[in-house]
Amino acid sequence: MRGTVEKHTPPTQHRRAMFRLLLGCLVIIVVHGCALKPIPLTTDEIQARVSADRAVLTKEQEPLNGPVDLYEAIARALKYNLDARVELMHKMLAQTQLDLSHYAMLPRLAANAGFDGRNNFPGGVAQSLLTGRQVLEPFTSAEKNIFSADLSLSWNVLDFGLSYIRAKQAADDVLIAEEERRRVANRVMQDVRIAYWRAVSAERILPSLKQLDEWVKRALDKAQAVHDERLNAPLVPLQYKLDLLNTQRYIQQLFRDLNIAKLQLAALINLPPGQEHDLILMVPEREGQTIELPSNMEILEDQALQARPELRMIDYRRRINAHETKAAILEMLPSLNLQVGGNYSSNSFLFNNHWAAYAARTSWNLLNLLRYPARAKTIEAQDKVLHAQNLALTMAVLSQVHVSVAQMAHAKKEVSTAALYYDTQSKIAEHMRLAWRSSKLSEQTVLREQVVQVAAQLRYDAVEAEAQTAWAALLAAIGEDILPNDLKQEQNVSDLARQLRVRWLKSKELLQ
Repeated sequence: MRGTVEKHTPPTQHRRAMFRLLLGCLVIIVVHGCALKPIPLTTDEIQARVSADRAVLTKEQEPLNGPVDLYEAIARALKYNLDARVELMHKMLAQTQLDLSHYAMLPRLAANAGFDGRNNFPGGVAQSLLTGRQVLEPFTSAEKNIFSADLSLSWNVLDFGLSYIRAKQAADDVLIAEEERRRVANRVMQDVRIAYWRAVSAERILPSLKQLDEWVKRALDKAQAVHDERLNAPLVPLQYKLDLLNTQRYIQQLFRDLNIAKLQLAALINLPPGQEHDLILMVPEREGQTIELPSNMEILEDQALQARPELRMIDYRRRINAHETKAAILEMLPSLNLQVGGNYSSNSFLFNNHWAAYAARTSWNLLNLLRYPARAKTIEAQDKVLHAQNLALTMAVLSQVHVSVAQMAHAKKEVSTAALYYDTQSKIAEHMRLAWRSSKLSEQTVLREQVVQVAAQLRYDAVEAEAQTAWAALLAAIGEDILPNDLKQEQNVSDLARQLRVRWLKSKELLQ
């Protein structure tokens, strides 16, 4: 009986087949990678993004409950205004990065597991260095399939020092984010104060404007009737009609400007578009004449130089730059790496399948010594730039303080003048109405005085808003922080408004 001869694939052919397979896989990967093309967003994807954004814009906002005063408007802006919310998120991001940097100082704990296999035993022989003859039969010390695992703890001393410095820099970044949040919050509060007082002016004057507009319309109808009946010379009713149309145009312009003020305030407090009619303002008493000017400019200057967020941000950046000098020095030192761990291997040829390993290694990148002088010059140049920025900003801050005080003084004088002018014009307009009712004056003269009275009231409210804005600008110029220290997104509007009112009154007492 003839024996069966087992056919084996020559090793060379086997290697060629493996090479062809790998080459084919590589070609497929390259072809598919080069075939990628840009895919634009579809209309449905864009619409989904728009719908999601619109749903989130005003989500979880407290509804309006009655009239809104100045402090509630500021509280809503700080809580819901998107610019202020972005800065608050920047601060939260910086805090999370600081928390993450703490983990970089910890040792490295690594767990590894692996499996190695082959179709035959690894082995080897020994050769004599003197005779060149093989002195041992082929032998092996490993199995075909081996499972191994290890758990090692390593700690790089140099990396720990660098990570500690980076963590201190990250802590300064948190403080910079907080100062930036203060700066943006002060700007938002100024914008809200300006828009609020303009909207309050609208609340005061719109009823008078509506009444005056109806009066003008009736006068226009009468003027047209006189012109049609030709009771007077044609030029007289036409001139009267032109005066009425100029008055009506002025009233319509006031309507437009005052309605825009309310829209701007609604946008600042993140009220949903189209709901500005739900915003009812609590009309406060005018207090521009009662604001007292600060007397000691040196105290204001010192407070501004100590408390302005822009100057504090430069101080933190200079401290970060100083830490960078220490990091550059550390990078020149040798690196020491300590390691300890436990190991396991399933290789039965080993005498000990479990063992503990420990090691200490050091390395030194000598090129860092050559790089240090250039890096030191860069750090020094950066510090000089920050110092120059600090000096320029210091001069700008001092100028802003003096300009704000001057604007406040000027605004207070304008408020006094506008109040006196409005009071006088109101008395004149009242006398004109009484004379018109007794048929001693024409309707045109009374209308003209009514328009002048509305303009006087509008000017009074405008300079009152300017005085309040100048006072807020003075507080911002000296860096007076009326924000609560523990401002959080979950804080309700009424509590935040109450804190803002208390801190604002304290700030006024300190400056007066």
